[in-house]
Amino acid sequence: MDFFTSVKEWFVDFGETFYNTFIVDNRWTYLVNGLGVTLLITALALIIGILLGFIVAIIRSTNQRTGRLKVANTICRVYLTVFRGTPMVVQLLIIYFVIFGSVNISKIFVAVIAFGLNSAAYVAEIVRSGIMSVDEGQFEAGASLGFGYTRTMVSIVLPQALRNILPALGNEAIVLLKETSVSGYIALEDLTKGGDIIRSKTYEAFMPLIAVALIYLVMVVIMSSLVSRLERKLSNDKRK
Repeated sequence: MDFFTSVKEWFVDFGETFYNTFIVDNRWTYLVNGLGVTLLITALALIIGILLGFIVAIIRSTNQRTGRLKVANTICRVYLTVFRGTPMVVQLLIIYFVIFGSVNISKIFVAVIAFGLNSAAYVAEIVRSGIMSVDEGQFEAGASLGFGYTRTMVSIVLPQALRNILPALGNEAIVLLKETSVSGYIALEDLTKGGDIIRSKTYEAFMPLIAVALIYLVMVVIMSSLVSRLERKLSNDKRK
């Protein structure tokens, strides 16, 4: 058997495997539908993570600068310790099987809540570090303008902090996208689960799982490129 014959047979086998994996019974739709679920969970969880993360960060930074909000700060510290110190998949299982175990509730809703709470814990520390990186003289400048603490935080400090932390928030979105791959633990048909369903039907693991990995890779590359462009833009703006 010569080289060209071997190559031809490989392409024939590859084509047959591809056809049986994705084309037969429209199995490719498992990946498309799963991708939609993954993107939906990521987007909604990121919104929750950013909103809750900012609230926690403001409470923590306010306590750190002024000593106020001691009770709220203690609650936030416990929350951060729990969600940053335990695996994401364990949190997902506890929220689904324990907290909402006796409730007939959408798996997507549970996943959004679980990933949102987990993401918020990391966003909170990102935002807090951004707030604390702003010079304390900015608060003195706000006071000289007649601003109270809250107005100074909203009008002067947070805009500067946000500028510094945007790249880190972009990286958190990338991490969140990849973390949603464990959604299948609660039988949610996300992208990873879609590939696993195809595998269970064809008994062929290589092609569906490689397809899932490539889809994640493409999304991460695109998001990383956007984050890099944002970082360059912010760097250029600082030089002006």
